[in-house]
Amino acid sequence: MNEAFHIQGNYPLHGELRPQRSKNAALPMIAAALIPQSGQTILHGIPDIADVRLALQLAQDVGAQVDYDAHTHTAVIDASGVNTGVLPAELSQKMRGSVLFLAPLLLRMGSVELPGSGGCDIGTRKIDFHHRGFARLGAEVESYEDGTTIIRMEQPKLKGTLLYLDMPSHTGTENLMMGAALADGQTIIENASVEPEVIDFGNFLIAMGADIQGLGTPTLFINGVKSLHAIEYTPIADRLVIGLLLMSTVMTGGDITLHDTEPTHLRLVNAKLEQMGAQISVSGKSIRIQRQPNSPLNPINITTHPYPGYPTDLQPCIAALSTIADGKSYIRERIFENRYDFVDGLLAMGADLLISQSDVLVVNGVKSLKAARVRAASIRAGAALLLAGVGAYGDTYIDNIYQIDRGHEAIETVLASLGARITRLKTEKANEPILEPA
Repeated sequence: MNEAFHIQGNYPLHGELRPQRSKNAALPMIAAALIPQSGQTILHGIPDIADVRLALQLAQDVGAQVDYDAHTHTAVIDASGVNTGVLPAELSQKMRGSVLFLAPLLLRMGSVELPGSGGCDIGTRKIDFHHRGFARLGAEVESYEDGTTIIRMEQPKLKGTLLYLDMPSHTGTENLMMGAALADGQTIIENASVEPEVIDFGNFLIAMGADIQGLGTPTLFINGVKSLHAIEYTPIADRLVIGLLLMSTVMTGGDITLHDTEPTHLRLVNAKLEQMGAQISVSGKSIRIQRQPNSPLNPINITTHPYPGYPTDLQPCIAALSTIADGKSYIRERIFENRYDFVDGLLAMGADLLISQSDVLVVNGVKSLKAARVRAASIRAGAALLLAGVGAYGDTYIDNIYQIDRGHEAIETVLASLGARITRLKTEKANEPILEPA
């Protein structure tokens, strides 16, 4: 049985709330919790979403004792019983974040086998830099055409070295940070990711006992230590969920305040929304965004770039918002070649857009979007369609909402608490009749 969202659109959002903690910070923390050989790692604020559930199941399947309370959002992980470095294919192939288990299991078991990693099909996301990095740290790496990766320790410890990432990959940076944390000597990682979630994860490792210098810069200096210990930690707020809520408010013409956030993580996003006509005010850890109903939106130019540039994960949402701007917007995706997987859905909802020969998404604003039945192809494509649905006139249905659930906890409840009309329904499969409320 699948599920779908039913949205009665064009209701302005109003209210206050605290958004969920970051999925992209929580996943590497769950993986790193497998490194300590004793004690309990306690993670607070862990969102009850599909990718987190998969990560916790992976940890359990390799021998860790895992206790997750969805009500308190607390995960307790005791890794003393980890007994295998082989990750189960049926789980690892569902989630891109399974690559984050390479370093922890290599360090614990001396070898690790990952039979492919899944996630959103948004373009080429090779893990060559993971392979090359571990090889330079002294491990033996084997990769196969079916996506399987096997890494073995050739010596009792990895050896510190100079590493360079061709792209500032956040999972690549996180994996190599973990490997280097227990290596013999100093490791330097050049062109490291500076995304907020990577910095948060680095602080998590430091709290565990790692010696990491340069967090927040493209060059990391990591001096290997003998061991890491279990700790208690709370990850940062999820800037991608916050971005969706901010843009949904602009789309509908509303007024919301989000508390317990990190406003500096959204400086560029907020600047672009202000450029479009939103009013934003920041007070401490709170962000307030307003837009008068029916006030015109200005068109926008966006080019995605690794942080602190405009985030690729929020490109689909601002593209959806630009469909009702007064003029022509230009969206340039420069990180993932298949990131325009939301375009067909927006076209079905009456948007006027096309992908140029130079791979620029050109959006001609329309007066309003219309309701339709659409399908979420990925987490962020689903968020874009959700955003379009809350602003469209009529009844929108979104199928394959498992993708949305992978990154957004009970998003229908969150949006409904702000005044949206949205319901989760059951359906046998896409394009077949909706059966009943889920």
